[in-house]
Amino acid sequence: MKDLEDVLRESGITTGEMVSAYLELFVAHPGIETAQEAEAGFRRELERAMDDVNVCALVAAGLKLEEEAEAGRLPGMDPEAFREDAVHILADEVLGMAIAEYIGGTRARFEYVRYDREKPGILGRLGPFADDVVCGLIAGVSSRLYTEAGMAGGEKKPL
Repeated sequence: MKDLEDVLRESGITTGEMVSAYLELFVAHPGIETAQEAEAGFRRELERAMDDVNVCALVAAGLKLEEEAEAGRLPGMDPEAFREDAVHILADEVLGMAIAEYIGGTRARFEYVRYDREKPGILGRLGPFADDVVCGLIAGVSSRLYTEAGMAGGEKKPL
């Protein structure tokens, strides 16, 4: 049985590239002061997220949509509009935000927007669906990491 890391790798996406993209926009936070702490925590939370069947299904769905759109087989999707990541195509953004929020809660939406705008590392070279599902994965894990570090550092638990 394949795991999500295998599926991502088949699409040219590695864990190392996701970690690098995360670290490009890393901001020190109480409980995560260094890039080394951030990387270790991010890898731990990424592995945890990628073991969740729902995350696996959402990411795999996005990668399949990418494949189908790229081949011109996605109903209603103009191949040229897909290649240009036209602003009227929102399904990719909705899927990416759903992944981020599933992993990291509503706060992850802000991380998603931050990473989606900047497109660090691998996010800048992926197609419209793939970049948003990977962005959702990075944003959700990042948000969860920051939230848990804050709670461990004495902050009150989020609502």
